[in-house]
Amino acid sequence: MPPFTKFAMVFFLLLSFLSGSPGGARASGSVLIWPVDPVIEQGERAKALWLENRGNKPALLQVRIFSWTQIDGQDHYADQEEIVGTPPMARIEPGKRQLVRLTRVSPTPPGTEKAFRLVIDEVPMQPAETETGTPGKPVMGVQFQFRYSIPLFVYGDGLREKSRPDRGGKVGIDGEPVLACRVVAQAGQRYLEISNTGPVHARLTNAHIRQGSGSTVLAEGLFGYVLAGTSIRRPLPQGVRGGAVLAATVNADPQERVMQILE
Repeated sequence: MPPFTKFAMVFFLLLSFLSGSPGGARASGSVLIWPVDPVIEQGERAKALWLENRGNKPALLQVRIFSWTQIDGQDHYADQEEIVGTPPMARIEPGKRQLVRLTRVSPTPPGTEKAFRLVIDEVPMQPAETETGTPGKPVMGVQFQFRYSIPLFVYGDGLREKSRPDRGGKVGIDGEPVLACRVVAQAGQRYLEISNTGPVHARLTNAHIRQGSGSTVLAEGLFGYVLAGTSIRRPLPQGVRGGAVLAATVNADPQERVMQILE
């Protein structure tokens, strides 16, 4: 693994899939990944992740798993040894699929949710040698073609997933994020800081700020994740003052969450 992965990484470049959909995540018209919101529950040792090649050429995929934390309002990623993906590299022929087993090799503390990022890189390959029939080999010293990044949450005893009929059968976490938001200033820029003191993450979608009779849309889809016990910061639109509120959907709950923005 490259040396830089031993340190915190702030950005994953290219394509990043942060939201879930029943059919999985797909980009470049070739690779389908499901589920896009895998969870290793309490009492479970592993979870299955499927990679499917829907293109017309072989795909070489590398799977890596990083710990995911939020420090000073920013996402950070680092090497870890708690979750292992097997196999770490897979060549998938057109129309075929590959099972990747995500295995917990270290215990998760009771009552704790841990967050990880699955990074799946599509590695460029040389064309097959038609005369000999030799399969194409990885191209060395070049950038990855595509990068897929999806969240993985792992639970210790006392936290579990439960059925939520109000979500059409989709599971929800037995535990609730506790959210608050305020305005903070840094280097002359005003930010909206959203903190979560609850035991589980908050996935914020369809976020907007209401002030008086007006509304400012922040995101029509995914706005961001706030991990348990952390906070995130986002640039604050101009003109937002005291009395404004942040409204958003939290963890797909049909009841919109409304939070006062504190100055």
